[in-house]
Amino acid sequence: MKKVFNPPSVRRPFGHYNHGLLVPPGASLLVTSGQLGISPDDTIPPGVTGQAELCFEAIKAILEEAEMTFADVIRVSGFVTRREDFAEYMAVRDRYTLDPKPVSTLLVVGGFTRPEFLVEVEVTAAKVV
Repeated sequence: MKKVFNPPSVRRPFGHYNHGLLVPPGASLLVTSGQLGISPDDTIPPGVTGQAELCFEAIKAILEEAEMTFADVIRVSGFVTRREDFAEYMAVRDRYTLDPKPVSTLLVVGGFTRPEFLVEVEVTAAKVV
């Protein structure tokens, strides 16, 4: 069981995430590479919502192959190219993350390997075996 940390001496989280999670000893750890909003047939949705959904669906497939789910995710790192895309990205993230909410970081970056990419997401998951 993961233990949640949101100390009263720290400002409450801005969104649906926790400040800290403690993973119990003996848990298996899965770390994903950053997933981009591109489908297996190389199509790229024009907006951040569609791209973020592809990122999280790719992560879901990786988790399933590792016999995990989004309930096992302890950290989400998101990267967007435009500050105005925060809300759309977070709405997609919040549909996928489960309780206890993972820790989360969201950064605005200058760009990715191709200019049409607007978002990239990576996660860390832990599961007691």
